[in-house]
Amino acid sequence: MSQLPADAIYIDKLVVRYRGKPAVDGLSLRVPRGSVFALLGDNGAGKSTTMKVLTGQLRPDGGRAELLGLDCWNSADTLRHKVGYVPDRPKLYDWMTVSEIGWFTGAFHQPGFRDRYLDWAGRLALDPNKKLKDFSKGGYARVSLALALAADPEVLLLDEPTSGLDLHTRREFLANLVDLAAEGRTILISSHSISELERFASHVGIVQHGKITHATTLDALRGRFRRVGFRYDGSPPDLRMVGTVCELSRVGRSAQFLLMDADADALAALQADPAVSDYEDGPVNLEDVYAALTRPADHVPAFGERNGVARPKPEAVR
Repeated sequence: MSQLPADAIYIDKLVVRYRGKPAVDGLSLRVPRGSVFALLGDNGAGKSTTMKVLTGQLRPDGGRAELLGLDCWNSADTLRHKVGYVPDRPKLYDWMTVSEIGWFTGAFHQPGFRDRYLDWAGRLALDPNKKLKDFSKGGYARVSLALALAADPEVLLLDEPTSGLDLHTRREFLANLVDLAAEGRTILISSHSISELERFASHVGIVQHGKITHATTLDALRGRFRRVGFRYDGSPPDLRMVGTVCELSRVGRSAQFLLMDADADALAALQADPAVSDYEDGPVNLEDVYAALTRPADHVPAFGERNGVARPKPEAVR
């Protein structure tokens, strides 16, 4: 029996061009099996294009993309029964009812699809007799989610899946992702709801200009940052040896800064400085981390710290 690949999703130096311009430009990513992987990036960063390659809708201009050890383009027919997908703008037959769209879509899938679809439709509070054209944006999104989950997928690709959902439905759906991952499924989700993804994601990748700039576990990424504040007498302390300062705010003789890759000994020396008082040191959230790592390259901090934010090479996720 052949061994399953450790990574459910493997992308190596992927390139996709639109009208000669790269939408994805050498993107590499590895997503471990059973993970809930949050793909973060601004509009136009290349997230949706990457999703379309993974679902076999786009043929890459370069590089390689694999799902479950199979090439996404050459094995698209096989992968259709193993992958659930929710696009950022679902397009369905609006004249059908909730029940009818499940019956229609089930004809292209393996037995059991329609029963699972109706189960998910019920869990997502969808009226089986209601026509899709009569749904709000949130209701339309829930139909698309039910269709994706009905395939009983090994991998779930979600491109802004919670857009338009109310708060409680959104949180309930995201909580279900953890249960799906616990069953051995892999979820790749792109979203602008960073604070909500932080509750459920195990891994995170940041996309900028068609490339992955950071990819690791959520805990490892957040662990590189800390928020430090203090009051000082006299001249402000020299922070160049403490770490990379990503943000700095100062009011009078009080300062607070977001620090990346702190030097523990340097921080201890800062705290012990007799000119420093009211020292505070605490964790940061994912939104703070994302803002720091995607700050424009021409951002120049002040207050004597190292210039700019370090941008290490993409790392394989393990």
